[in-house]
Amino acid sequence: MQFIDLQAQRRRIEPQINAAVQSVIESGRYVLGPEVGELEKQLAAWCGAKHAVSCANGTDALALALMAWALKPGDAVFCPSFTFVATAQVVPWLGATPVFVDIHADTYNMDPASLEAQIARVKAEGKLKPKVVIAVDLFGQPADYPAIKAICDREGMKLISDTAQGYGCTLNGRHPSDWADIATTSFFPAKPLGCYGDGGAIVTNDSALAELIESLRVYGKVTPTDAAQRNFHHDPKYLSLRVGMNSRLDTIQAAILLEKLKIFADEIEKREAVARRYTQALEGKVRRVPKVIAGGQSVWAQYVIEHENRDGLQAHLTAKGIPSMVYYPVPIHQQDFAARFAPAEGTLPVTETASRHVLALPMHPYLGVEDQDRVIEAVLGFNG
Repeated sequence: MQFIDLQAQRRRIEPQINAAVQSVIESGRYVLGPEVGELEKQLAAWCGAKHAVSCANGTDALALALMAWALKPGDAVFCPSFTFVATAQVVPWLGATPVFVDIHADTYNMDPASLEAQIARVKAEGKLKPKVVIAVDLFGQPADYPAIKAICDREGMKLISDTAQGYGCTLNGRHPSDWADIATTSFFPAKPLGCYGDGGAIVTNDSALAELIESLRVYGKVTPTDAAQRNFHHDPKYLSLRVGMNSRLDTIQAAILLEKLKIFADEIEKREAVARRYTQALEGKVRRVPKVIAGGQSVWAQYVIEHENRDGLQAHLTAKGIPSMVYYPVPIHQQDFAARFAPAEGTLPVTETASRHVLALPMHPYLGVEDQDRVIEAVLGFNG
């Protein structure tokens, strides 16, 4: 049994993937080839957004967003501590300060009440200026964007949806990019929409912002607007007007993602069916099963339960040949690199409690009923 079976998906669309990759190889347009532009169009269309700009990975997507807003020392960026470290690590890149926010016990996503409290604390201390909120669509489900967006609007702050695990999720039929100034995602292979290496993208409805980010991903090259103003008619990459980076999505990865997008909606439905079956069998039998926000559709990047004896249960599953994973055993604010940003002890009680109890079970669109039953029976059979 695989925790995430990438080969099952590959077998489903192997001829299409192979043909797409071969086409790129034969074209010789390995960087920013036509498949990249087509993927960007389709990614934006999927969300009903105006623009998508691809990049090298999901971490760069976050960094490009902060660079576009010229974050600097003294600026505060509010983000959850219960997520992968990339969400917070990009903030010090620009000299800004991450401020950690607690989560909802049910959804593991940012708690708007905690966000308000942390903003008030920062403003009262007067050392940092609240500038950006990064809400994470953890494990595949949307954060509470109506509430978070209202706070950002009131405080004059920008909002990023870090949907690295949640591209394709919706809330009341709307995608995170409907609320966020920028939505970022990752195409790491294990994501619900993953490529065969690293990749990422930014989705936004702000045309000027999209143009700026497209410049920043290629060394700050001139944009079409810049070129028109300066009467520059050469290759744009040979005139840099701003400090950027080299963060381009490989054409081969774009070609692979175009094929995967064709089956993405079907795979979300299949993931939902697995999650529903797990929940029906395990609810009331473990400390907690996943709860999706009202009106939300998760893409089920992970199916995470809680157990009072998490480590014992994981050892029990391993002995039975069932893989599992702990996301995340050490919250960001308790990690060494974040020590200088860490809040007072006990400030994030829900985060710290979750880190001691969460366990992710096998989850992918091709997890058969027989394997689901093996997982369920093993969990229910644990007496520790």
